[in-house]
Amino acid sequence: MTASDTSPAASDSLTLHGDPDKQRILLVTGVLGAGKSTALRALEDLGWETIDNFPIRFLERLLDTNQEDQHVDGHPMGGPLAIGFDSRTRGFDPQAVIALVKRLSLRPDIELTTLYLDCGVGELERRYNETRRRHHLASDMPVATGISAERDMMEPLRRWADIVINTTAFTTNALQQAMREQFAPDSGPALTLTITSFGFSKGMPPLADFVFDMRFLNNPHWDKVLRPMTGREGPVGDFIREDPAFDEAFTRIRDLLLLLLPRFQAQGKAYVHIAFGCTGGRHRSVFMAEQIGAALRASGFSPTMIHRNLGSRAADLVEGSAVR
Repeated sequence: MTASDTSPAASDSLTLHGDPDKQRILLVTGVLGAGKSTALRALEDLGWETIDNFPIRFLERLLDTNQEDQHVDGHPMGGPLAIGFDSRTRGFDPQAVIALVKRLSLRPDIELTTLYLDCGVGELERRYNETRRRHHLASDMPVATGISAERDMMEPLRRWADIVINTTAFTTNALQQAMREQFAPDSGPALTLTITSFGFSKGMPPLADFVFDMRFLNNPHWDKVLRPMTGREGPVGDFIREDPAFDEAFTRIRDLLLLLLPRFQAQGKAYVHIAFGCTGGRHRSVFMAEQIGAALRASGFSPTMIHRNLGSRAADLVEGSAVR
């Protein structure tokens, strides 16, 4: 299985993360059914502006349009632009596309890269059979005939492309991951992290990715001095820390999150919601949420803290006598 490879036409100094002084342009093409739409969606999630099914012969005109408006102090303002096209484009001519790319590559204001998505004939046939779509080059013939004709037509572009990704053995998620590896910013995709404390007596928060139940810890509610306080105040924190189970629980939860969050980030997950619950949502859950939030910030994350029930009056909270 070939995830990606650089063609002989590519320069040894090919830069995937771009020159900040140039408009970054990525041409995305390949055989139909190889995953162009999925690749463009992945690029859009990474912050690229995308245009699909673009008449490639108009590319030069597009880049020249409002060129002066796209620059301030000599630096381009526009973000990276990905343009998808394929053999269905009217008047499609691979040799003309290559000539256009050669000409545009000489321009000092843009950085142009060509990505070609390829796929084996057998897998393409299977995909066409699953979707029941007709191949535009085989309207009244077997789909294999159209696939073969298209591969012959596209071969010059495949040989010319800077980057070739073979998707034969790829799932949709695998192709998205390959796109992130090739074209994500150097800092990686952003992860929006939310940490919530809540009280089970008021219901669980919807759509949380992780829910940790803190009701196994000693409950400050039963201390008349601590009851009016919250988990953000020192005496409550000291009380919870004295529980023999706290240190190990905190360490295991922290380590689990530090293991999983970078993996979610690498998979392109945009949002992660971590929730800590206790009975009323004022003491144990608040303290643990604050402690985990501080640990994650120390590891480079930027969590948003939400204490859902912190404004509830202590007298309004239901604390069963069996919950200690």
